[in-house]
Amino acid sequence: MTDYVPPKVWTPMPAEGRFAAINRPVAGATHDKELPVGEHPLQLYSLATPNGQKVTILLEELLAAGHAQAEYDAWLIDIMEGNQFSSGFVGINPNSKIPALVDRSGAEPVRLFESGAILLYLAEKFGAFLGTSRAETLSWLFWQMGSAPILGGGFGHFFAYAPRKYEYAIDRYAMEAKRQLSVLDQRLADSEFVAGDEYSIADIAIWPWYGGVALGRLYEGSDEFLDVASYANLQRWAKQVGARPAVKRGRVVNAARGDIVLHERHSAADLDALGL
Repeated sequence: MTDYVPPKVWTPMPAEGRFAAINRPVAGATHDKELPVGEHPLQLYSLATPNGQKVTILLEELLAAGHAQAEYDAWLIDIMEGNQFSSGFVGINPNSKIPALVDRSGAEPVRLFESGAILLYLAEKFGAFLGTSRAETLSWLFWQMGSAPILGGGFGHFFAYAPRKYEYAIDRYAMEAKRQLSVLDQRLADSEFVAGDEYSIADIAIWPWYGGVALGRLYEGSDEFLDVASYANLQRWAKQVGARPAVKRGRVVNAARGDIVLHERHSAADLDALGL
């Protein structure tokens, strides 16, 4: 490698790597297409990435807890196909990122985007999974929102997806990823769940990312590279949360690829058919 000298004004170069086709420096729709609408008040447009799993796990947890009004339709937004740039999706989320939710239960539809905002909205709507301490729950919820981009867009990108391996970038983000794992491990030494002794949206937000890494489900080889087995408290929590039936169900909704594929979810029967 040679030292890179940034130009005075940046201009985009041809993109490389797995996500090259969907990265661009401008916002807005690329094509006109309306979004489908199902029979339930809650309409989710998403993909089973860690960010998408947060919302479907919470919805399945709400249903398991007896909140029948949490029934929902989940429609696939395949980001590799550019579905997030349709006019319908941009109309819900101008940032063109999954997940996005429309609540049609009131007089006027309510649109929501950003996974943390959706989790908080649903938890408050149904009065559930807010934890014993709202302050702790919100602190850890927003810790995840600020920290996970380092784990995913930083470490995950350069470790797993970048077209070339850069030692500096991998070392930089591995250092911070391990610090974050240590933060969780030390917290979970004193508490059964992240925000206290009660399972909450903080756990639901954090588990798909950090539980995924701890259980070896994200970024092949990263579990060994980051020595995740050494975080005993994190391992205990990751397995405990992952064993919940609603978590098993929620993490496969809107799965477009992999061992279990479920593009859409319109009733519990769709997941029952998968044996979940």
